Amino acid sequence: MRKVSLLLAVPFVALLWVPFYNFGSPSLFGIPFFYWYQLSWIPITSLVIYTVFRKVRDDG
Repeated sequence: MRKVSLLLAVPFVALLWVPFYNFGSPSLFGIPFFYWYQLSWIPITSLVIYTVFRKVRDDG
């Protein structure tokens, strides 16, 4: 397993511990923190997956 693959654990750990982000404030455009925190991880996770894919594919 390559070290770059460990980047895939970042979104998993960031969303795993719910008490870390189980708050209503601060809100963003009227959306409670609980929801926009999770939704913000969708594009972040996509970028992480893309980065790992490119690095693993180029190394192999």
